[in-house]
Amino acid sequence: MNSNRSLALLFAATLSLSACSSKKPAELHTGFLSDYSVLKEGQTPSGQKVLSWVSPALASGRYTTVYLAPSQFYPRPQPTQRIPQSTLSGVTRYYDAALRQELGKVVSLVPKPGPNTLIVRPAITQVAASTQGLRFYEWLPVTLVAAGVSTATGIRDRDSEIATEVSFQDGATGAVVAEVVRKGTGVPLENDKQVMTPEDVKGVLDGWATDFSQSYVAVRKAALR
Repeated sequence: MNSNRSLALLFAATLSLSACSSKKPAELHTGFLSDYSVLKEGQTPSGQKVLSWVSPALASGRYTTVYLAPSQFYPRPQPTQRIPQSTLSGVTRYYDAALRQELGKVVSLVPKPGPNTLIVRPAITQVAASTQGLRFYEWLPVTLVAAGVSTATGIRDRDSEIATEVSFQDGATGAVVAEVVRKGTGVPLENDKQVMTPEDVKGVLDGWATDFSQSYVAVRKAALR
């Protein structure tokens, strides 16, 4: 292999990696939430990274019931061969079911918002299949071209990715009292031909729902101290 060509490819790949890693969180936001500037990085009860903001109004403990709005895609996606409409519909159905199951364990769910009710408005803001990052040994000039070829021909594994943004609002006034942005990686897909299904991201959705319920419990406990 020509050494100059190998170095050029390595340099180009490094620039590509830098461009991806330099993206600020705000650049990935969709506009579903009202204000991204207040978000701070933190950890969920399960130890996962999350961007969130909580108003003192939510921390006051005034919300004793929850109205769970149906989850939606934002922006509205276009189905593809790899991520068909059946997958998109299945993801929102499962997300709703997981949230209802986990939140229902710790708070009363009501059919419509009202006083002392917390509105939970979840959105799926990304469903994607992206090529898994090159492993360290694949950055070596000798194997870089081979790794690139396997990526182009669909041999490499691909990550099933999903993201959510959730707005929490006062049931009486509609005022936003909390916001959350999260991302997750589901079951790896074998190649760029495999169709993504809801099964590939159910583990992520279950984790999100559990964290939301545990966070609600933590807020309630803090308010009662």
